Amino acid sequence: MNIYLDNAATTRVCDAAAKAVLDAMQTDFGNPSSKHVRGLDAGNIIKNAAKTIAETIDVKPGEIVFTSGGTESNNMALVGAALAAKRRGNHVIASGYEHASVYNPLISLKDFGFEVEFAPVDELGHIKTDELVAMIRPTTVLVSVMYVNNEVGSVNDIGAIAEAVHNTNKDIVFHCDAVQAYGKYVIYPARLGIDLMSVSGHKITAPKGSGFLYVKDGVRLRPLIFGGGQQKDRRSGTENVPAIAGLAEASKQYYNERREAVERLFGLKTMFINELVKINGTHVHAVKPEEDGSFSETEVRKTAPHIVSAGFTGARAEVLLHALEESGIYVSSGSACSSNHPGISGTLKAIGVGKDLLDATLRFSFSFSTSREELEKTIGVLKEIVPFYTRFARK
Repeated sequence: MNIYLDNAATTRVCDAAAKAVLDAMQTDFGNPSSKHVRGLDAGNIIKNAAKTIAETIDVKPGEIVFTSGGTESNNMALVGAALAAKRRGNHVIASGYEHASVYNPLISLKDFGFEVEFAPVDELGHIKTDELVAMIRPTTVLVSVMYVNNEVGSVNDIGAIAEAVHNTNKDIVFHCDAVQAYGKYVIYPARLGIDLMSVSGHKITAPKGSGFLYVKDGVRLRPLIFGGGQQKDRRSGTENVPAIAGLAEASKQYYNERREAVERLFGLKTMFINELVKINGTHVHAVKPEEDGSFSETEVRKTAPHIVSAGFTGARAEVLLHALEESGIYVSSGSACSSNHPGISGTLKAIGVGKDLLDATLRFSFSFSTSREELEKTIGVLKEIVPFYTRFARK
């Protein structure tokens, strides 16, 4: 049995999305900018996809900009919004544990004369809203806070944070990286006070290279890609019709299945965590335990349904990862997007994880199809390998 528990990194493309991609590549393959029937058919796929996706978040189809995924969406939002607002100010704030595709574009803004600050988070991975608000200056033009942390699964109260920011200065653009939240939660950005929201397709069974950015009407963005003026001049270049078609199908299927699947996952996550902590020296991050050390489903539900981050005292994460792989179980030792630049997780540091667990933490992430049998098998293997490998703990 192969058990794939790295769904926060990427998911298997669903059948409906795969079919839509193939049809768009082989049947409706026209250039959507062309004026003939083939082009109009391709253009209709884009229009229908925008409508489908807009319905999932209760916005206008014209507020959807299709991108190549979360990284481009975040870059477009952060760099584009900051540069468009530079006459008003040069100060930007983000939470202290953002994904690299948020952190690095923000750091790049320093080359354009921006000052960038990062607000602290607590031990459960929640942004300290009061401290973030206290950082706001008259020159602050942009604030970015992720909805769900991709490494530990903590969930921020985005509506309350956005409200606090806008109450301090209504002109600040509020951006949310919702890559790990879209599909798991009902998110209505206009109601929550979100001005820009990034989403990636391959986290929700759409093909890699698909995604979108929600841009609230009236929010100004300086384009990063120039050319033929597609998508209202916000992102030039011939649209990736197959990826857009697949994204729409996956979004529709995900939201149709969401309620029942998420309920089931919370139950599985609660079981999984309570079995994990029976392994001596195991610590689960970003979930509050009960006094007896167990984890209630009430507390588990305050976190994302699909992400479990656990540290194993005395073991090395990479060693455990490959030991699990030998049993056909696939997990992660952190964010897959940062695997080419290995190092200690900034997220784990930000939430105050002890030094003994910084290099001893694995991330298990579920899909809507993850079964109890798969998780029980994973627990069984961990109960065998963790005691064995902790014998070789570095002194």
